[in-house]
Amino acid sequence: MASLTERAIDALQSGDWNLAHKIVQSDSSAEAAWIHAHLHRIEGDLDNAHYWYARAGREPAAGSIEEERAAIVDALGARG
Repeated sequence: MASLTERAIDALQSGDWNLAHKIVQSDSSAEAAWIHAHLHRIEGDLDNAHYWYARAGREPAAGSIEEERAAIVDALGARG
C-alpha cells in the first residue's frame, strides 16, 4: 500500500491538485509539509508556501515547479 506522501505525489502528477492537497492536510510529517508547500507554490500562494516550507524545515524552492517536483519524487522515493 502506498504511503500518504506517495498517494499525494501520485495525485499531483495526475493533475488532481485538490486530492493531493486533501491528502497532505491529513499528514503532519515534514515530507507532507514539503509537498504542501509545493502545492501552494503551484497555486501562486507564496506566503502560504513559505509557511509550509518552514514546517518542512526547508528553504523555499528556487528552481522551477518541475525541478522541485522531480526533487520531491526523488527524495521521497515515490513512484513517478
